Amino acid sequence: MRGTFQGMADTKILISGASVAGPALAFWLTRYGFEVTVVERAPSPRPGGQAVDLRGTAKEVARRMGLDGRIREACTDTKGETLVDRKNRTKATIRADDFDGDGVVAEIEILRGDLTDVLYEATRETTEYVFGDRITALDERADGVDVTFAGGSRRTFDMVIGADGLHSGVRALAFGEESRYVRHLGSYLAFFTVPNRLGLRNWAIGFDDVGRSAGIRGIRDGDEAMAYFGFASEKVDYDYRDVEAQKELVRGFAAGMEWEAPWLLERLDDAPDFYFDSCAQVIMESWSRGRIGLLGDAAFCPSPLSGQGTSLAFVGAYVLAGELAADLDGGLKRYEAVMREFVEKTQEMGRANAESIFAKSRTALRMRYLMLRVMRLKPVAALASRKMRDVVNGIDLPDYPTPPRI
Repeated sequence: MRGTFQGMADTKILISGASVAGPALAFWLTRYGFEVTVVERAPSPRPGGQAVDLRGTAKEVARRMGLDGRIREACTDTKGETLVDRKNRTKATIRADDFDGDGVVAEIEILRGDLTDVLYEATRETTEYVFGDRITALDERADGVDVTFAGGSRRTFDMVIGADGLHSGVRALAFGEESRYVRHLGSYLAFFTVPNRLGLRNWAIGFDDVGRSAGIRGIRDGDEAMAYFGFASEKVDYDYRDVEAQKELVRGFAAGMEWEAPWLLERLDDAPDFYFDSCAQVIMESWSRGRIGLLGDAAFCPSPLSGQGTSLAFVGAYVLAGELAADLDGGLKRYEAVMREFVEKTQEMGRANAESIFAKSRTALRMRYLMLRVMRLKPVAALASRKMRDVVNGIDLPDYPTPPRI
């Protein structure tokens, strides 16, 4: 049964998106007694996906949710990554315990689908989930938002939150076309599950080439592996829902790559959970309009190159729910005021990482390996850790009064 808190039981909130930000927001809203519906165009919670991280303040949010233990149990438990050249010679090593667990390989690293499962299980009893549908129209009135769904139904909610990712449908309906807000950062990433033929367990191997990279990490206790490709590229026009076209792009980008790349390309057609997208940021002057708001990548995607997208979603969900519970009418603006500086620091880091993630020459590649080795020296590591901490802990987490778990 849904509990009540500060009279919120009659307040209906619709969330679009059931990946991470949406269920995380539903968790906190239902704790405050809001009546929450989550609509997701996929037919069920999506499995697999790339490894995502919780760093800094987001780990404290997970602890306050009481989900820290379950999230850690579902982690990839990757202890580190070895970077190799095309002849499989070790060039550098990165460990998860470098930089206080908030470095390139994070202490809490989990497949997106596994994190979604944790959040879904924690909210399914208190939240209405509608899978296989999506919002097609929003008509905001003084006292609510009339919502039309692709399935033909119409319902009215007190508030609508778009937590539906980089290509947010809610953002397009309420704020305008995607091109006004999405900024390409010059690269693309692809992830997909493959057999673990290298026998990797709790470890990853990465191969860097000029302008591109590939890698494999063991997942699910070594029963499978997650592969990735990354490429430096100007913006390419493609349908982000056309998976076969995306696979062809990957084949083109990776043509001629050495190491395990040819074998990985052969696995593309069998991949059950292929993901491909631009490394991009969402830049908006405001994340809300009247009774319609945005959360997570839909509002402020920092790009995967920041390593902070999931963390921003966790912290943003906590702040948004707390501010709405304190003041429903002013909550969206207060949430933005609390989160804005944290988001901007994170996006700045994402842009800096985008400038250096792919080597532009063989000389630059050698310098990259040297830098990674130097960064493990204690004085340099201490400085790098301090800089990382400043970003991932770059918000004073408010203490909102919450009722006991219902």
